[in-house]
Amino acid sequence: MAQLQSLHVSVGILSISGGSLLLLVNDYASSPERHLIPYTALGVLLLIIAALLAYAGIRRSLSHAQLFSTLCLTVSALWCGSGLVYILVGQGVLQTTELRASLVPGLAAFTLALLIIGSVAVLVKKAVLSLIAVGISLACAHQIAGLSAAGFGQSATAANYLLVCVVGVYFGVGRLLSTITRGKVEPPGTVLKTKAEVGAEQNQGCTDALSVGLVMNLLSASVLACPLLGVVPQLFVGHVPWLWTAGVFQLGMCVLFYRAMDTLAATFYGFTALLRFAEGYSALLSFYSIQPYSPVPFPVVFSVLFFILALFSCQKSLLEGLYQLFFVAYSIAIAAQPQGFFQGGTQGVQAAIFVVSAGMLLVTTFNMVSKTMIPTGQGYFKALVTRMRGLTLRAHDKELHSPHLGYSKYADAEVLGHACSVLAAFAITATVGGRDPLSVLILPWVVVAGGALTLLCGSVAFARGKTFESTVFILYGVMWTVWGLTRYGGLYGETRSFDVAVGIISFMLFNGLVTVAALFLNVAWFAYALTFQLILISFLLDAVGALPFGYDIGVTIIFGLISFYCFLAHIFNSTFQSPQIPLGKPLIKLSGVGGGADICPHLPARKATSVQQIAEIMKNGGVCGMPTDTVYVLVAACNRPEAVVKAYKVKKQAQDRPMSLWISSIKQLESVRHLLSPLLLDFMEAAWPSSISMVIPRGPWMDTFGLGDAAKHIGTPQSIAIRNPDCSVATHLINQVGPIAVTSANPTGEADTTHHNQVYAKLGKKVDGVLCDGASPENIASTVVDCTKIETGHIGFFRVGLIPKSKVLQIFEEVQMRHRQGQTNPAFEYNLDPPNTQRERNSDESESGRGSGDTTPSTASPQQSPVLRNGS
Repeated sequence: MAQLQSLHVSVGILSISGGSLLLLVNDYASSPERHLIPYTALGVLLLIIAALLAYAGIRRSLSHAQLFSTLCLTVSALWCGSGLVYILVGQGVLQTTELRASLVPGLAAFTLALLIIGSVAVLVKKAVLSLIAVGISLACAHQIAGLSAAGFGQSATAANYLLVCVVGVYFGVGRLLSTITRGKVEPPGTVLKTKAEVGAEQNQGCTDALSVGLVMNLLSASVLACPLLGVVPQLFVGHVPWLWTAGVFQLGMCVLFYRAMDTLAATFYGFTALLRFAEGYSALLSFYSIQPYSPVPFPVVFSVLFFILALFSCQKSLLEGLYQLFFVAYSIAIAAQPQGFFQGGTQGVQAAIFVVSAGMLLVTTFNMVSKTMIPTGQGYFKALVTRMRGLTLRAHDKELHSPHLGYSKYADAEVLGHACSVLAAFAITATVGGRDPLSVLILPWVVVAGGALTLLCGSVAFARGKTFESTVFILYGVMWTVWGLTRYGGLYGETRSFDVAVGIISFMLFNGLVTVAALFLNVAWFAYALTFQLILISFLLDAVGALPFGYDIGVTIIFGLISFYCFLAHIFNSTFQSPQIPLGKPLIKLSGVGGGADICPHLPARKATSVQQIAEIMKNGGVCGMPTDTVYVLVAACNRPEAVVKAYKVKKQAQDRPMSLWISSIKQLESVRHLLSPLLLDFMEAAWPSSISMVIPRGPWMDTFGLGDAAKHIGTPQSIAIRNPDCSVATHLINQVGPIAVTSANPTGEADTTHHNQVYAKLGKKVDGVLCDGASPENIASTVVDCTKIETGHIGFFRVGLIPKSKVLQIFEEVQMRHRQGQTNPAFEYNLDPPNTQRERNSDESESGRGSGDTTPSTASPQQSPVLRNGS
């Protein structure tokens, strides 16, 4: 883990050093008349370095190195935006004279942002990070000066990048020395702290994603406020790279917040990403000499959504809720005048957002890495709610977003998904009339909000195991994207197409199935799917030129209101324990169907409490699904014979499909070791724990496990398969329950079960609990070794699985060698039994069938192998 963290830090530092060296050489060797590196080549190189920086930043973000991650992602955005501007100039989209107006707004934002990050790094004594941040900040400032006055500031810019390169080389040499000397020589500032030390130092309540999201708000505010201040003439195509870079990075922050189980922050940055793409779209229209027109309905609706989000965000901190109110004012400003983002009022609000975002960035970044916290108004919301009767706050812990089946790394995305449906629905209520379809600002709200972000929500829902929700969001996201591009992207033209109508009918058929499925979920989802079906009908009628006047506006408003109800219900219900905004019960409930109310516990295997809960279920006679070192299996406690019989019946196995016996350690055979061969016991000790199942002779030793009459379902009358799995979850469970009876978690004749969701999907209510660990580490079953004739010095193979045959034979030969030399394991030497006991044991061995017949194990038929069918 330490080597992996060092790799990510090295990638980040080397990328910053490489980008600085590139710009250093270019600035030193270029002149106003001649540029060393062509603009296109410079832009492409910066984009490559920005991608490496983004990778390092995200990887370090997941390991909680927050300040370093913030710096990497901020510099990545800086060079991504700059690189795109250089490419536009190199390809002739922008004139060289427009380079200043294109670069200055973005460089100004990053100058301030990096200065703030560098100042915080100084306060927390991060010398290397502070030098890099301040160096790049000063380089950006001098680059602005150089763009304002030709020939001025270019050498100073190069000098600042030289400082960054020197710091990067110092850090790299320090890490190299540390690696060579194994930590004995570590220059100051190059020591990497462990994950535990970083976690102890930093405030885990904040994430670097919040700081990077604020930097992107600072960037877009700078771009829109600069025309108002006269820094640049107007918003134009040269600003699109900055705005869309901010949008892409805020979408990335949205995903990171879902990973951090913060739905409110993820929704907020999903909203701001929509604004960034809409702003960039408006700027792009200027390239085609199109004046954008912003209808009133959807900016007003957006302001309502922002206000509700700001209200609920006060539960995190009062400062965050107040900050989001500025975006309420921004949305109202967009709706106030038809010129959208080109009007003075909108740009004035963005100037205010620039100032507030800078302050928020300072507070957030400082609180993120410092033990001393700047007050942000945390706890006021909770104190207010506790004084109100009838309201009970929901505890915001890690269990809040636990899915019904298994575990997930993401929070619920329904809030953002329904909000996007609201925006897309109210956007298409605006009529184009005689205007150019591209000029009316409907396209970004429908394609980006209804399409891209809804697809993102569908992906998050899919990752959480929510099949229905993911299907709905993905289907609707595709539909919004296709219809938005067709109708409002100018692809329609002046004609209606039968081909478009056929495509819409296909969507209607799919949505019909979704609507039927929603009957089994709740009333809200049914109304949501049904009203979208009405929207699809309006699309169909429009495609064939038979749309009644006002029908499309009516159904979209209805769909938008239902989506708004779902948005409000999900954000309210995730905040308050009681009361709850009702979503309704299933309209149809059949046996085994009905929203998952009766689904058995699906518990994350990574928690010790989950293993304890499953152990209690098994001790009470339950049958459970469990992950192993190979595939998922169905298990029952041996000391509960009725559970073993139940597990056997769940599989619907025939008499020749027996179960196997699993133990957590060879110590569980201590009480019967005098009944087993010393060579066999030594072989077990050498081979286990592993993915090796051993078929051994059946005998009276099985009576000690409490199987009773259920023993007939384990193994054959002559032999039994036994195994000690190489899986910490499985061994921990067996330690608590005792030896278990095991069979594969799939009906006879079906493929092995390789994911926890498949256990319930294949066996349904026949299982009483499932330990969930995602996908199986291996899709190959265990190796089954025949040890029934091990006393003769021979073993065979019923099946060669995960462990190669050569490896098993090597282990066996080593054990045999020790036995020939008299080095038997003293822990398994026979007790001094009376002669009659030894004769009785030999008689039992004869009755159990050991040594009867002369079969060849490697060519044994499937009916002869007791483990070959259970797939574990």
